[in-house]
Amino acid sequence: MPKNKDIKCVLIIGSGPIIIGQACEFDYSGTQSLRSLREDGIKTILINSNPATIMTDPSMADHVYLKPLTTKSIVEILKEHPEVDAVLPTMGGQTALNLCIEADEKGIWNDFNIKLIGVDIDAINICEDREKFKQLMGRIDIPVAPAKTVTSYLQGKEVAQEFGFPLVIRASFTLGGGGAGFVHRAEEFDEMLTRGLEASPIHEVLIDKALLGWKEYELELLRDRNDNVVIICTIENMDPMGIHTGDSITVAPAMTLSDTAFQRMRDMAIKMMRSIGDFAGGCNVQFAVSPDEKEDIIAIEINPRVSRSSALASKATGYPIAKIATKLALGYNLDELDNQITKSTSALFEPSLDYVIVKIPRWNFDKFEGSDRTLGLQMKSVGEVMGIGRSFQEALHKATQSLEIKRNGLGADGKGYKDYDQIIDKLTHPSWDRVFVIYDAIQMGIPLSRIHEITKIDMWFLKQYEELHALDVEISRFDIDTLPKDLLLEAKQKGFADRQIAHMLDCLESEVYKKRDELGVNRVYKLVDTCAAEFKAETPYYYSTFEEGILSKDGEFYTSNESQVSDRKKIIVLGSGPNRIGQGIEFDYSCVHGVLAASECGYETIMINCNPETVSTDFDIADKLYFEPVFWEHLYDIIRHEKPEGVIVQLGGQTALKLAEKLDRYGIKIMGTSFEALDLAEDRGSFSKLLQVNDIPYPDFGTAENADEALALADELDFPILVRPSYVLGGQGMKIVINKDELEEHVVDLLRKIPNNKLLLDHYLDGAIEAEADAICDGEDVYIIGIMEHIEPCGIHSGDSHALLPPFNLGDLVMQQIKDHTKKIALALNTVGLINIQFAIKDDKVFIIEANPRASRTVPFIAKAYKEPYVNYATKVMLGEKKVKDFKFNPKLDGYAIKQPVFSFNKFYNVNKQLGPEMKSTGESILFIDSLKDDEFYDLYSRRKMYLSK
Repeated sequence: MPKNKDIKCVLIIGSGPIIIGQACEFDYSGTQSLRSLREDGIKTILINSNPATIMTDPSMADHVYLKPLTTKSIVEILKEHPEVDAVLPTMGGQTALNLCIEADEKGIWNDFNIKLIGVDIDAINICEDREKFKQLMGRIDIPVAPAKTVTSYLQGKEVAQEFGFPLVIRASFTLGGGGAGFVHRAEEFDEMLTRGLEASPIHEVLIDKALLGWKEYELELLRDRNDNVVIICTIENMDPMGIHTGDSITVAPAMTLSDTAFQRMRDMAIKMMRSIGDFAGGCNVQFAVSPDEKEDIIAIEINPRVSRSSALASKATGYPIAKIATKLALGYNLDELDNQITKSTSALFEPSLDYVIVKIPRWNFDKFEGSDRTLGLQMKSVGEVMGIGRSFQEALHKATQSLEIKRNGLGADGKGYKDYDQIIDKLTHPSWDRVFVIYDAIQMGIPLSRIHEITKIDMWFLKQYEELHALDVEISRFDIDTLPKDLLLEAKQKGFADRQIAHMLDCLESEVYKKRDELGVNRVYKLVDTCAAEFKAETPYYYSTFEEGILSKDGEFYTSNESQVSDRKKIIVLGSGPNRIGQGIEFDYSCVHGVLAASECGYETIMINCNPETVSTDFDIADKLYFEPVFWEHLYDIIRHEKPEGVIVQLGGQTALKLAEKLDRYGIKIMGTSFEALDLAEDRGSFSKLLQVNDIPYPDFGTAENADEALALADELDFPILVRPSYVLGGQGMKIVINKDELEEHVVDLLRKIPNNKLLLDHYLDGAIEAEADAICDGEDVYIIGIMEHIEPCGIHSGDSHALLPPFNLGDLVMQQIKDHTKKIALALNTVGLINIQFAIKDDKVFIIEANPRASRTVPFIAKAYKEPYVNYATKVMLGEKKVKDFKFNPKLDGYAIKQPVFSFNKFYNVNKQLGPEMKSTGESILFIDSLKDDEFYDLYSRRKMYLSK
């Protein structure tokens, strides 16, 4: 039992819908925390409005409340559950902390006699209020940048006059750097100051002297009631101060910090954590370090909660920060808890790494037309990837291969920039692709000293790049037959993909793979064990690398592979890679359920993913976790090593689906729906023939490969026309055009961005109602799990539409057509598993827009609304373990559930906020209403046509 015997029931506050600055890293932390509490026999109550996450799955807490994150909801829950003893607000990001403060100010915790654990209000206030934080640092003798707090425009002008430019403006109590920015010139100051005052909920900003070019570090700490403090991870930002940590490339362990500076930083972090209040739990501290021999250290901020970096640090070290922080909040001490990895040592230890991790953010600027793509103090990325390697170079390459932006790594893929002025401009104004541009600059011959002068990136990192380029040049002197083994091994040890080496040698990727195989240059797998192999680890969490063979006593070369293959039957579940608009946390939910369902069927489960924010990459979800890029070469090597029965591709969104063709070509079994059926649904021509044969209506359409073909087709189709590229995600590049000029302009632009793509042109059904259905099919029977009607008209991407479950005004005739069409299509495609079909309804006739034979964005929403584990059922169908008729479906929903999209437009000033066929929302919430007379529904329905942009 926990040390504090008074705590028997805990309320956890979640982080709500995913927005830029607060993504699924808090879903990961919250899930881990809930599991940690239940381990101790503590009753758990969760409030969170996000239906897409595994955290709000009914199995995660004793009571899950999918309610708006407001004090009103909290009061309702506490009235219903007088047994709640304590609230843990540190697992739900800034949203949960802000709600906790509001509830405290209103006296709610006192009224219900609720104890705050994991943090205290004073600590939150000291850390969030920039002025109080500055005063505290002064009292404990920790240096901070010269700064002043202002609450009015006039005060701000006076401070600017006193400090001079450049300055930093930071808004108090905001998330992801909201309202923050650099001001280099007086003429920018007025706008930035006004923006900051408006962004802060208490209309307060801190103006401080800009530490441009200083290096930035983050430390993740844990502290218990006995004042034991451990530093779990030190993370170095490759980008210098001036770019938000969420938008920075980060590295662990720290690479360029001297040991003496590190010891000073440790001492400062521990002193800061001990000074902010008497609490036990997790904490994140950020520092700036001067880029000279003195290595002066300045404190930037401290967050008394698990942070974005806590998820990264947990995955980087294997130390489950949120789980242990929860135990500490209950009163345990670190020396009483087990190290979760070794099971034989205590949690009172600091992990040591014998590998390197690199995190690279994932941006979606293409969704925010006209947005400022320069990176700064305000976070703009929507997700992130992590690469693990034996060296910085290998980890950097693996991270770049994980991004899914059609790059094979750094350079050596023919996609770099070749224009000097463009390269200098991109280095000067940090942008999403600067990680690649540095390589291009070196390739062009721009000296490292010049790159350092512009970017202020530490010379150590730039020299690592230089070494990679030198190897690229050396390999390019050979061809596939003459390339020596030692050079091939070195290239693989430094992370170069087979595709990149093929580019250097001017040959095929398959030839490089064959050569590697012949020479015995093969991947080996190593454990992430937290203790640099000093103690035996029990956890099956692996990354790949390449080793020089060691000569054995028998005269044979061998390499050490720590991933032992069992003789059990195995299933691989492919993850969905980095979060992005169009493919978010809902696919992680599906992957986790897929893994658990396969395990229930007696399979050994293997998860492959590279997203550090998610629950699917937690080390104790699957039997084996390979933290690797969801990239063909890595996947194929794991398959050859593990020899699974098959691979599940239906649960990892478009990322996993795109690999189906290769799997099929290499004779690897795809569980559930076949590749042919998956491909047929994506190929609009073949799919329309299938609809035609089955007498199912669809809008008139045609395909075009260039602007001439598109213009000729327009005469047959009639405007308005919906133009879209094939094989894309989240409606990328979709647009409604109303004349030939617009059509030509959009087609030319699309083919420039996505060369060799086949474009689909549909006659757009103006004014139609849109609906969608999700179903499970076993090849014989079809069960429709849910039909949703969109409130906005057809033409707004389904991910951006408000949708009601069940439909509210479609009528029996239309509903019957939807049901008939869904069943016919699912069977005609030979679907085994999940399928999502989208419809346009005009004049009581139901047209098919598209079909996706995979888990869709809406499956978690329907599962939560109806309280049914549909992904579990669908996975068992894919594995052939069950038929649809084996399940007793019993959906429960009184009234209606509304899916509400959430946008992050506040991160992008001056962008077009109108909605259209290309998805722009970053997350969603769920709202339950009893009837259509509800004010929220009435308000949404009255504004339904307002946002449609053509």
